[in-house]
Amino acid sequence: MPALVGRRMDRLAPVRRGTRGIDRRTVVRTGIVAAVAYAAWLAIGTFGRPYNFFDMKIYHGAVVWWASGHELYDFIAPSTTLGFTYPPFAGLVMLPMSWLPVQAAGWLNALASIAALTVVLAALLRPIVDRLGWPLWFTVAVATPMALAIEPSRETLGYGQVNLLLFALIMADLVGLRWRAKRGTHHDRADSAPARFVYSGTWAGVGIGLATAVKLTPALFIAYLMITRQWRAALTAVGTTVAVTLGTFALCGEESRTYFSSVLWQTERVGAADMTANQSLAGLLARLYDSIETPGLLWLAFSVLMLALGLSRAASARADGDELTAFTLVGLTANVISPISWSHHLVFVIPAIIVLADAAVRRREASRGLSIRIAGTPPAGGVPPLRPPIWYPTLTGMRHGVGALALYLLFLISPIWPYEHQLPEVSHYRDGLFGALMENSLAITLIVLVAALPWRPGAEPAFYHDRLVRTAQLTARR
Repeated sequence: MPALVGRRMDRLAPVRRGTRGIDRRTVVRTGIVAAVAYAAWLAIGTFGRPYNFFDMKIYHGAVVWWASGHELYDFIAPSTTLGFTYPPFAGLVMLPMSWLPVQAAGWLNALASIAALTVVLAALLRPIVDRLGWPLWFTVAVATPMALAIEPSRETLGYGQVNLLLFALIMADLVGLRWRAKRGTHHDRADSAPARFVYSGTWAGVGIGLATAVKLTPALFIAYLMITRQWRAALTAVGTTVAVTLGTFALCGEESRTYFSSVLWQTERVGAADMTANQSLAGLLARLYDSIETPGLLWLAFSVLMLALGLSRAASARADGDELTAFTLVGLTANVISPISWSHHLVFVIPAIIVLADAAVRRREASRGLSIRIAGTPPAGGVPPLRPPIWYPTLTGMRHGVGALALYLLFLISPIWPYEHQLPEVSHYRDGLFGALMENSLAITLIVLVAALPWRPGAEPAFYHDRLVRTAQLTARR
């Protein structure tokens, strides 16, 4: 018997040698990532809707129709009244899809969108995890399925939409501005000219320009760049948009004339304003008035107010050194004031959740530092210093943490769909005041975020330790 046990233990020796170098924390973290991914999959099945690449079928059918020699904007999807509504440049970008079956195009778009979201989350979370000492791979691996489970992401993937790709283009410019703010650090010492160009961030604005050429609402980011006097990025964005649009005119003159002269102004092509999926201010007002159309003057007045509020708060956030919150406020403002903002357009709630969660962590860290400093202060005149309660660090920042959790759960559950109504068949007040509140919950939340989303003074990319030290050294030399 001992000999038999010994032989069996010898067989396990290669396994022990192979697992000896594996960190237990890595195993635990991998298990956590797998559990979060599975939970996200269950959440999508529970709170999501049946998805069949509905929008992708329209795009695919339109470009196949176009490639066969027909006019792009004459296409109407079978059994619907919907056609292609994007600018001609978007049609050119999507034209290679005509070579693929529609299901393959939908899955390819989904994989590209997931990859883009993963890269964006890595870029947005890196400054935070570096400060906290967390592993980047683990944080991003947990955050990605969580982000994919909420309403904007799962609707984008399920319908075959392009919102996550446009989100990545816009956030690429945030990274470019970040690298420009870090000029003079190790990035400037890159070996090759292409590397120096990439890390210099001088290309910032190209992403916003391309996104604007595909979908007009990102043009609000150009206005933000101008208001904050980031002239190089603003001019780059304008130049990119103009160059792409003129190039499309040269290649597709007829489609370009049709789009800018008529299709652009036909808002009815995308659906009625009161549809539940439209969570913009216009949709909110239409449903509150229980009307298919939005009350025009009221919408215009409130839109101007929200535009001024959103851009002013974004400029203030940047002035305090928080470009991420500034970009988030601009994106949320664009969702609010746009005539149509489907629930899959609301991708800027993802950085809003990140900002709220990080604000909670920062405030808690600051309160801990305050407690330590006060506790170490010697009594002045025999009077002991006032010390915060022992629970003070725990409660500090709680409202931001609760806000981040509530925002995530709201967009995870997405309570608009159980109360979906459509005029003239069903009134939006059929389920009473509570039902109307739920049907408009995402739109109301967007307005609250534009008005109250906090920013983090001194957060990157406007302020860097290396840059401050260099400035102090130059001041001392003078």
